[in-house]
Amino acid sequence: MDLSWMAWTWPTAIFFLSILALLVAMAVWEYFSPGGGPRIGIFGFETTRGDRLFIALLGAAFISLGWLGLTELSLWWALALSLVYAVGVFRLV
Repeated sequence: MDLSWMAWTWPTAIFFLSILALLVAMAVWEYFSPGGGPRIGIFGFETTRGDRLFIALLGAAFISLGWLGLTELSLWWALALSLVYAVGVFRLV
C-alpha cells in the first residue's frame, strides 16, 4: 500500500492504528461494562476508564516529545517509559 500521499511512514500508520484500536477496545469494554468504574485517585477527582486512557495518551505524547527534544537515545526507551506511566495512571489516578 502506498502511503506517500500524506508523507506517512509505516511506523506512523501503525501508531495511529494503535490509538484507534485502543479507542475501539475501550468502546467495546464500555458497551459490555457501562460506567467505567468511576473512582477517586491520588489527584482527588473522579475519573473513569476513558479519562484515564486520555491522561495516559496525553502523558505519553509529552514524554515522547520531551524525549525527542532532550535526548539522543532511541524512542523505544520513551515507549517503555510511556507504558510504565500508563500503568501508573490506570492504577493510581
